[in-house]
Amino acid sequence: MRIWPQTLLPAVVTTVLYFIIFGQFIGSQIKPIEGFTYMQFIVPGLIMMSLINSAFSNVVSSFFGAKFTRNIEELIISPAPNYIIIAGYVTGGVIRAALVSAIVFFISLFFTSIAIQHVFIGIFFAFLAAVLFSLAGLLNAIFAKDFDDISIFPTFVLTPLIYLGGVFYSIQMLPPFWRGVSQFNPILYMVNGFRYSFLGITDVSPALSVGILLVFIVLLTAIDWWLLSRGTGMKN
Repeated sequence: MRIWPQTLLPAVVTTVLYFIIFGQFIGSQIKPIEGFTYMQFIVPGLIMMSLINSAFSNVVSSFFGAKFTRNIEELIISPAPNYIIIAGYVTGGVIRAALVSAIVFFISLFFTSIAIQHVFIGIFFAFLAAVLFSLAGLLNAIFAKDFDDISIFPTFVLTPLIYLGGVFYSIQMLPPFWRGVSQFNPILYMVNGFRYSFLGITDVSPALSVGILLVFIVLLTAIDWWLLSRGTGMKN
């Protein structure tokens, strides 16, 4: 919170631009999707996009910052078990993601009227997505050797997955081949699960989405724990 212009404001400014450009200027030319205006359709996706970026960037910058300043060695020699270290960084990512998501949601109310149909499902999907990408940020930070390394994954992997994850469109609008390819994108399940909580519509089963997210969370937790146990990226 001491550096809120860096942690909270950028995501808000970026999302407002999306609302104006895609929601109002372009969205006004697009016919309703399953009974909802284009602006209403993209709001859940834009909130999820902000959440994912915030959770990932918070953990990758925090952990790599500790490595860069060498105070990560205090964690290595401390009696704190690795699961506590992981939980600490993930908690930071989840809190920042929650704050950014809440701000983006309230800003969206200035552009369109939208009601959450399944509040607890939305909170659950937001929590799972924040945990997953906090773990992904930690994984990136463990392997990062310089500041360039912490931007490679967001630029070449995370951003394409987000834009191809159904934020701005329904995969039902795609040709069969690309619809099948999209189903291998984990972000598709986060966006659709979150959209279901808002609008009650989805391209994939919410139960399937939860299952896939839980599998990725368990997998990344195990990988992060194993890497921390080995001291990967922290011991010369």
